[in-house]
Amino acid sequence: MLRPPESSHNPSPPKLLISQRDAAKALSISERTLWAATKRGEIPYINVGARVLYSPAALAEWIAARQSRANAH
Repeated sequence: MLRPPESSHNPSPPKLLISQRDAAKALSISERTLWAATKRGEIPYINVGARVLYSPAALAEWIAARQSRANAH
C-alpha cells in the first residue's frame, strides 16, 4: 500500500518572515514599488544580515492601519 508523503500529515508552519518577492506578491504590487516604499520607511521591514525581509503579520497590520485611515476621510 502506498503512503502519502509525510509532509501531507505535517504541514509546514507559516513563515514568520518573507522575501521581497513574496511580500510584493502578497500586496499585489511590483517589487520596485515595494522597494521604493521600504526605502521611504512606509512599509515595515526587518534586516537580517544583508537581507531585507517582511513580516506577514506586520504587513497585515500596516494594511489595516491604512484602511482605517482611508475610511476616516
